[in-house]
Amino acid sequence: MGRYGFIFLLLFSFLWGGGRGFAQEGHPFSLALEQERVVQWRKERDEFFRNHLRSPLREDEKKRFKGLHYYPFDPKYCFVGTIERYVFHIDNPKYYATFLTNKGTNKRYLRYGRFRFLLDGKPYTVEVFKSILSDKLFIPFKDKTNGKETYEGGRYIDAEILTGYRMVLDFNMAYFPNCAYNDRFVCALPPRENFLEIEIRAGERNGR
Repeated sequence: MGRYGFIFLLLFSFLWGGGRGFAQEGHPFSLALEQERVVQWRKERDEFFRNHLRSPLREDEKKRFKGLHYYPFDPKYCFVGTIERYVFHIDNPKYYATFLTNKGTNKRYLRYGRFRFLLDGKPYTVEVFKSILSDKLFIPFKDKTNGKETYEGGRYIDAEILTGYRMVLDFNMAYFPNCAYNDRFVCALPPRENFLEIEIRAGERNGR
């Protein structure tokens, strides 16, 4: 996770109420830590795209790569709160969520819960999923920037499970799936429940 990410999660697991934007809470020191975490994460993504063997870029594209494109960090798109947990028995058909992929196949995740937040005074909800093989939370979503300012297929956010089933939802860390860069990758498409009827002008965006 990195030093700043660890410090941030420790602070917010104790200090914050549910589903409210940090900008509304007035804690600039904590916001500074989160912004540093986002900046570091973006640098690490650029390094991955430029040099890693599992980068979605071809070798010739890596040589020309100058960095991914993002909206400026905006604290109003950063939220922390408690996940409304789902408790389904494994025999319950709702236990698994099956996503259609860009290849027409299916990909399966666990239904973990629901997260509510307020943006510009209006309530919204996203469904939260978990990988079957890890404890990482997965929030695929679409919004009204898709196909214009951002990838048409939607974006992803990863999150950690904090003490008391809390989580940080930071749209500044929204990113494109690998299939946005290379169609040989298989990517889950966001479910209808996570179609947000607003513009989320945060996170990764198309280059100019």
